[in-house]
This record gives sequence, C-alpha cells and structure tokens, in this order.
Amino acid sequence: MEWRGRQMQVSGVSAEVPDLSREEVRRFWDPGPKLIRAVRRYQAARARGGLWGRIVSKVWVLDHHVWSVLCQSELHLNTRIGGGLRLTHPTGIIVHPGTVIGVNCMIFQQVTITEGVTLGGHVDVGAGAKIIGPVTIGDHVVIGANAVVTADVPSGVTVAGIPARIISTGAPRS
Repeated sequence: MEWRGRQMQVSGVSAEVPDLSREEVRRFWDPGPKLIRAVRRYQAARARGGLWGRIVSKVWVLDHHVWSVLCQSELHLNTRIGGGLRLTHPTGIIVHPGTVIGVNCMIFQQVTITEGVTLGGHVDVGAGAKIIGPVTIGDHVVIGANAVVTADVPSGVTVAGIPARIISTGAPRS
C-alpha cells in the first residue's frame, strides 16, 4: 500500500481513478465487457435524450437483454457504475439497480448484491459472495468467496465467512 497525493493505491490499482482498459471488449466472446458496454451505452443514450436517444437506448436494451440471458446475470441498466468494472466470469451475477459500484471493482460469478449497497473503489468480490444492504464497503477491500456481508466494511481489509468478518488488514494484493 502506498499513498500518492490524496489517493491510496494497492498494487497499482487506484480507488479513485478509473482504468477503462479493464472494460475493453477484446474478442468476440467477451461477455463481461459486452454486458458492461450495453449498460454504459444505454445510460449515455438516455442522458442524450430526444427522439434519437430514445431509439438508440432501445437498441442497447436489446443488446443488454441478449448478454444478460447468455450470462444468466442481471446487471441492471440503471445501476451506477464507476469506471474500470471487471466481470471476469459474469455467470449468475445479480446487482440491484440501487447499488453504487465504485471504480476499478471486480465481481466474480454467482455474486448477489442487494439494494442500498455502496462499493468503494477497488473492491474485489469473490465468487458466490452475498452483500445484503444497506451497507457501505470501503476502498481496497477483498470480499472472500461465499462470504455474506451484512455490516459496513472499513477500507483496506479482507473479509470472509458467514457472517463476514475481517480476517486481515492492509495486505497488498493485485
């Protein structure tokens, strides 16, 4: 862990500055980035407004539906997502539309995030984890596989278990 100005970085991943290269579609079968792209372009079309914005947003709704069905996931179109989100194995991910996802987060398969959850920057959510809100997760947090988070989590820790408990603090990770 190191401080660069006001921003803490762990292994070079920022909790404040989005790394949009993490979301790039690199090949035809790249379901995670394509699902995120559909959400981003839908939100941009809706923000544009007007007749053309409404028409284009319908196209992105269809694209989102296709990738949601293929991934068997639901990343709602109105979820607030910071830049740099990674869905490495996007099967079975359910994210409530009231969730706020910080920058450079990574969500693995079979994760459920309920209403009122706020993920800080650079949060890694392990496979099968459940985050039951309303809770706030700090920056640079690792949530272990199959953990059930029911309380706020401070920055810079690793949590695991049912219910989730802090198992380490301040350990650098990639």
